[in-house]
Formats: sequence, structure tokens, C-alpha cells
Amino acid sequence: MKLKFSSTFMVLIFIFVACNHKKQELKENMEVKTAKKEVVYQVFTRLFGNTNTTNKPWGTIEDNGVGKFNDFTVKALNEIKELGVTYIWYTGVPHHDVIRDYTEFGISNDDPEVVKGRAGSPYAVKDYYNVNPDLAVNVENRLQEFEALIERTHKVGMKVIIDIVPNHVARNYEGKSNPKGIEDFGETDDKTKQYDVNNNFYYNPGEAFKLPIWKNGYLPLGGEKHLLIDGEFDENPSKWTGNGSRASQPDFHDWYETVKVNYGVSPDGRKDFSELPEGFENEDCKTHFKFWKDKIVPDSWVKFKDIALYWLDKGVDGFRYDMAEMVPVEFWSYMNSSIKMKKPNAFLLAEVYNPDMYRDYIHKGKMDYLYDKVALYDTIKHIMQGHGWTDHIIGIQDYKADIEHNMLHFLENHDEQRIASPDFAGSAEKGKPAMVVSATISTSPTMIYFGQEVGEPGAENAGFGSPTRTSIFDYVGVPNHQRWMNNGKFDGGQSTTEEKELRDFYKRLLNFTIKSEALMGNYKEIHSYNREKLDNYNRKLFSFVRWSENEKLLITSNFDTMVHYDLDLQIPSEVITSWELKDGNYTLVDQLYNKEKFTLKVANGVGVVNIVLEPLNSYILKLKE
Repeated sequence: MKLKFSSTFMVLIFIFVACNHKKQELKENMEVKTAKKEVVYQVFTRLFGNTNTTNKPWGTIEDNGVGKFNDFTVKALNEIKELGVTYIWYTGVPHHDVIRDYTEFGISNDDPEVVKGRAGSPYAVKDYYNVNPDLAVNVENRLQEFEALIERTHKVGMKVIIDIVPNHVARNYEGKSNPKGIEDFGETDDKTKQYDVNNNFYYNPGEAFKLPIWKNGYLPLGGEKHLLIDGEFDENPSKWTGNGSRASQPDFHDWYETVKVNYGVSPDGRKDFSELPEGFENEDCKTHFKFWKDKIVPDSWVKFKDIALYWLDKGVDGFRYDMAEMVPVEFWSYMNSSIKMKKPNAFLLAEVYNPDMYRDYIHKGKMDYLYDKVALYDTIKHIMQGHGWTDHIIGIQDYKADIEHNMLHFLENHDEQRIASPDFAGSAEKGKPAMVVSATISTSPTMIYFGQEVGEPGAENAGFGSPTRTSIFDYVGVPNHQRWMNNGKFDGGQSTTEEKELRDFYKRLLNFTIKSEALMGNYKEIHSYNREKLDNYNRKLFSFVRWSENEKLLITSNFDTMVHYDLDLQIPSEVITSWELKDGNYTLVDQLYNKEKFTLKVANGVGVVNIVLEPLNSYILKLKE
């Protein structure tokens, strides 16, 4: 889930606001220098292994099929790893609402009127201590099947991330798998009060919940008759809705399938918990953990901490937190410091879209990484669509120079439009220069979404929602990915030539990034220098250098779809000095395809290299010592 910010707001923040935040001191900086880049592969778990190509709107499992944990075979996992992946984010694992009868396994049916789609939103979690029954071959053993997948993933050399959705739970949350001693959400709430610090939810005493008024021709299950579609959902008193709506009858556009979790913040904004002392943003996780040890915290805090520790015990290596900015930063200090005490290298990624809150959630909330959405992604998307300037990238990188390592880069995820969809770029090829810039411009991790590497356009009308994004609400097949999957052979046997070439590009790029020392080192843009010096260098191009003691890179990309550029690209004297190059000729070797060599001529302390950049082409050139 995500909030939207206008491009005008983004430009004002990132292009014209100077970054006056002090640089972090760092143990963390030392870690960055010795580490290598990470690559996260987000996979929508129920879609990955599905070979059914019917794609009937609102189709059932029988109509459209569904993927299983067991579809992630050792062969499949090895192919993902060989793409250059270090972490897999298995999206949609915790048990969420689904429209399918599993009552024989002790699972209650879910009302279609408070479920989005037929397969349900992964962000309406119904039972945090179990997994989606759709994903299991044997429903009774669904948890064991996921544990086996964790083990297989580890054996091939990758780590596992799953979702935790702290801001809200399914309207009909029902923790039937709770470990001994764990109470259900809301089980002991005082429902006569709108708010109590230890209530898990907010209530409207005396008011019953009413279903939203359906709009835009929408009907649950597309209008299909169903025993539970009766215009009612029993919830009395009504709870506040996940996106913060306090109405007993939420709007159709609200997150009506979920209820908001209470973290000890009263309706008037009062925080009924201890706040972090001044300067605590500079303290480590151990100090944060010690701070909370003798504090009484709201009940919801403890519940979510217990959930996270439970999954760590199952072998999970990290979490992606949905809409983290809707939860107080103090909770994250409590939660994440507890996680780090148990698993110091846990990978903690948060969905945060408010730039003013970035540093608080990193330093105070102890997040490892945040989405670089309202910044690099938005700007690169505009460039790919033909109405953005590469000049704007400079201001973005300057603004977040002190936190660049913490801002995870992506071009696709389950919330965003597919690059190849007409509403985004209309062509997967336009993602190539964007991906080079996104993956190499900083020390942060890179994330790709399954199917991105084969140009999936997200064109299917699956039911709830609209095309351009691969549906996360319904049972559907993913055509480009299915051709690569080749009925479980995972060898690209049905892929088109274009799809194979695109996947090869991603494979080459991502594998380079996870091995490169320079990409964890220094950065300097040379774009503005060349804009000033060269008449034929424009805002469709972007160039920068990355270097470490043992590796020096020149990276240049052409976002133009039609024009090739013959450039005498210049490297300014300050870079040449940092690289300790004397006047003379040096060889630069392309690292993507290892076919081309270029000559860097250094004269009077300035470097010049002649490069012909074809449309949508990029070079990662390494100085040959």
C-alpha cells in the first residue's frame, strides 16, 4: 500500500532543498566499505509457480490456477540466485483473507464484502502465526511447507524476507494458530471505549459497521452470487478502518477490508508511551533495546514484537514493513532493536513515503532501508516517460547523501505499474538505462519484481482493480514469466528472443553490482560538468563515476529512444586527481558485455573518452589498471 505525493512536491523537496543534515558517523560507514551490494527479488508467491494461462476475470483457483510453495524448486531457486539475487522477498505469505472454503481445516470462511478480489489482499492479514492455505499442497501442513521453502532458499545461498503489516489487520482477524499464551488481537479490548492505551483497535461505541457503498460498477466477486454476500458484515461496535478512516461506514476507496491497529496514540494525537530521549538517533540498537527494557509499552507493541520473533525462529532473515510511517517511530525503536538483539544481521525494509520522516525512521526507528520512491523512482519514471530531466537526479542524490545507503532502489514492485505497461513506459527496453542508473548510483540495495526481468506488461484483467499492475488480489497467470518458467523447467524454453535478451541484461547487470567494490565506495556525478562543456550532451543523458581503492568506474546512460550520441565525455580534474592518474592513455573496459574497450586520454589533468551511445544504451566502464 502507498500514499501518493505530487511530482511538484517531489521536485520542491529534492531539487531545491539543500541537505544540511550532518553525515552519520559510522560503524555503519565502515560496514558499507567492506560489504557488497545486495539484490532483493520480490516475488508474489501465489503467482510465481502458476502455469495456468486461462486468466478469466474473477476466476477461481480451478479456473485460473495458483502457485504453491513447492513450485520454488531447487532448480527455480538456483535460477533466481544466478540472476544476481541475494534475498528473496516472498510476498503474501502470512495467512490473509481468501474467498475459498477451507472449513474442513478449521479455517473460517471470509466474507467477500470485506475482501478485495477473490484471492484476497496480502495486506489484510487474518492470522499472523500461519501462512496462506492457498500456497500449500497439503493445507494441514502449510506451515511445514513454508519452513521447507525457507530451508531450500538458504541451501542455495539466498536469504528470506516476508511481510509484516503493522498498521492494520484483516477486519475479521482470527488467530487460530497463536502459540500458547498469545492472546488474539482485540481479545481483551474494552469495546465500550473509543480508545484505551492497551486496546488493540479503535472503536465507535454504539455504532455498528456498515459496508461501503460500491462505486464505479464494482460488485464483490464481480457480481457473482455467494452465500456470504448479503449486504452485511457483523462488527459491533465498529472499528476504525486501516487507512485511518473513523467512519462506521468507510468509503469505497478506504482500506475497508482492514482495521487500524492502536499503538497507544489517542484520537487527539497524544502519545501514551515513553518518547526517546534527545540524541537517541545517534545510539545503537543495543542502547535502544536497553531503553525499552524497563518501560511499560502498549499491548499492540508486544504483539507485533512477538510475531517478528516467532518468524525469526522459523528461519526468516528479515521483514518488509507495510506503510511503516503510519506507526509511531518509537514503536520501531522498540520492535527493531528487539529483532537486532536476536538477529543482528536481520534485513529490515520499510515502506515510507514522507521525505521529512526518512531520517527519523532510519536513525530513531532503526530501519535498515526505506523505499526510495518519492525521490529516485518518481524522477526516473518521469524520464522514462519522456517528460522528465536527468538533471533532477543530481538534487535527489545530494539531498539524501547522508542516508543514500539506506534508500533501497527499485523500478517495479507490486504497488507500481509494470515498466512495459502502456501507462508507464510501454516498453521494457526503456527500463535498461533506468536500471543501470538505479542499480549503480548508490551503495543501497537494488530490488526487482518477478517478471520485470522478462518484460512482463501486467495487461491481464484479473478482477478487482485494473491492469498495468500484476494483480495482487486475484488468481491470475503472469504470461511473460510463465514462458520463462516453461512448465516448471525454469529455463526460458518458451521465452521470446526479446525476453531472453532482457533477462540476460538483468543477469549481467545485477551480478556485476553484487561483486563490485567500487559500488560500495565513492560517487560523483559528472553530468553537470558535461552539460556545461559539451554542446551535444543533454538532459536525456546521465553520467557519473564510482570508485574504490581497487576499482574505478565510469557509468553513462542514454534515456533517448531515438537519438544516438557521439560524445567526447569529460572526466573533471578532481576525479582524475582522486583516481591518481597522470597524463597519458588508459584503457576502459565495458563490464556489461565485456566486448568493447575505450581509450581514456588524460591531458593537463582532465580526462576525455570518446563514446557512442546508442538509444537506450548504457556503459559501465572499468579502468584497466
